[in-house]
Amino acid sequence: MNKLAIFDCDGTLVDSGGNIFAALSDAFGEHGVAVPPQEVSRRVIGLSLVEAIATLVPEVEPERHVVLAESYKRHFQRARAEGRVEEPLFPGIAELLDALEADGWLLAVATGKSDRGLNLCLDCHGYAARFVSLQTADRHPSKPHPSMVHQAMADAGAAPETTIVIGDTAFDMGMAVAAGATGIGAGWGYHEAHEMLDAGAIGVADRPLDVLEILIGHMKALYG
Repeated sequence: MNKLAIFDCDGTLVDSGGNIFAALSDAFGEHGVAVPPQEVSRRVIGLSLVEAIATLVPEVEPERHVVLAESYKRHFQRARAEGRVEEPLFPGIAELLDALEADGWLLAVATGKSDRGLNLCLDCHGYAARFVSLQTADRHPSKPHPSMVHQAMADAGAAPETTIVIGDTAFDMGMAVAAGATGIGAGWGYHEAHEMLDAGAIGVADRPLDVLEILIGHMKALYG
């Protein structure tokens, strides 16, 4: 079986929290809904959009969650068209991808972004061709449902025991556990380390290249 490393996008590959909060603020303001503070809003990054909004404002009627989600998309797309969206790679991500590929790992993405949003983000960095599988909220239930991991493994010819999921939220770690894969937390993202550990992460990396140390330790524990 092939070895597969599945990455979350927002908060793991790229730092997009500011863009997301700006679009969220614009969408909520358009519809007269008070937006929670940024430190609260960033905690739902990683969920699919409607689920994220429902989590933020559960008191709002479910049909309005969909309306707010569509408004968010419009505001985000407008910001991108106007050149106001910045999604820089976190320092060390490029080196981590290089090291994993050099060690024979295939790469994939599982994200709450849309197909359009993910493709634009990866194209900006010239990275789209590096990933053998791109799974998004357009075709799957929201994390922590394991559907995205199952499809990525099928695309890559990998098994749960040869698959790792690198993500910055408890949702990512729950998704990994549900799929029978191994979860490694990205401590540079949007959830706290203890939340990812509680959700099933085998370890939390402070920096991208620390993922390799956790992975080596995990492999030694399994195979000696």
